[in-house]
Amino acid sequence: MVNGRMGRSRILVGERLDSLKDYLPVQRSVIITDIEVQRLYGDRFPHCPVITLGRGEGIKTLATLENLYGQLIDIGADRTGFIVGIGGGIVCDITGFAASTYLRGVDFGFVATTLLAQVDASVGGKNGVNFKGYKNMVGVFNQPLFVICDPETLKSLPPEEIRCGFAEIIKHGAIADAALFRFMEENIEKAHALDREVIERFVSDSVRIKSGVVNRDETEKGERRKLNFGHTLGHAFEKCTGISHGEAVGAGMAAAADLSVRMGLLPESRALRLKDLIRALGLPLSIPIEKERLKAVLLKDKKREGDGIHFVLLTDLGSSIVQKIDVAVLDTFIDSMYSSG
Repeated sequence: MVNGRMGRSRILVGERLDSLKDYLPVQRSVIITDIEVQRLYGDRFPHCPVITLGRGEGIKTLATLENLYGQLIDIGADRTGFIVGIGGGIVCDITGFAASTYLRGVDFGFVATTLLAQVDASVGGKNGVNFKGYKNMVGVFNQPLFVICDPETLKSLPPEEIRCGFAEIIKHGAIADAALFRFMEENIEKAHALDREVIERFVSDSVRIKSGVVNRDETEKGERRKLNFGHTLGHAFEKCTGISHGEAVGAGMAAAADLSVRMGLLPESRALRLKDLIRALGLPLSIPIEKERLKAVLLKDKKREGDGIHFVLLTDLGSSIVQKIDVAVLDTFIDSMYSSG
């Protein structure tokens, strides 16, 4: 359960998509989904109007929202209605923002159909879209009334999508839960095989960790910044190269661990364990990139304040801090990352 000033959100791990009708006023509801989820699961949706989006990060824009508002008006959606997003993180982000701003806000919920959405994107009340290529530059904090995490929907995902979820689970263990981190190290093969018991532990522990952080810091003024571990450089990698979110965050976490070691906060042996887990779960440790381009994108990070960027560093596996790092220090660090080029 997420209890925030922006509302209370029930996280239903193990609930079924088929049970969605029990959680919403079907006659007053509108579903937002994407073309692939509609193809796979549309016959299991409740009987209500469906708005279908395209796929990919390219649709996460203000133009998509404008189109959505028009369709909601055409459907006749009003303030007594309910909007439910069925899909991955992109669908959840767009749905949450649309619902939070349409008619100054209507109730909404999610059915998270990807591992990334179940462990991260749908939980915590962040809703937003990209702007001019920069991730989540426009958005709101607002909690869905519920999030259904159906493990059966994960079976239809390609391996790359599973790896995106693994990246966020590694993040949760690294910043806040040494026991989860060890559990991941001990269950690599079962994780790749999507063993139900292992995956449900991954999801439930991730939800517990993230909801606890959000309950203490809903609008990211302090502790919630820890959830950005690996994402500062990760988002820059993603923008510069177009790689997947999971690959970008994997490399971002490896870099953040190296920076933690360099600053005397983390023993090198712990950084090596983190890198071993990142690699074992199919994620890269580095991304080939032109370093000056990387620096330029990093300077526009929304976590920047003046001459510094709030950066999440590890003090151990399962323990982290947020520290404002001078841009000049990051500049030198990036030079060291790409010293051969």
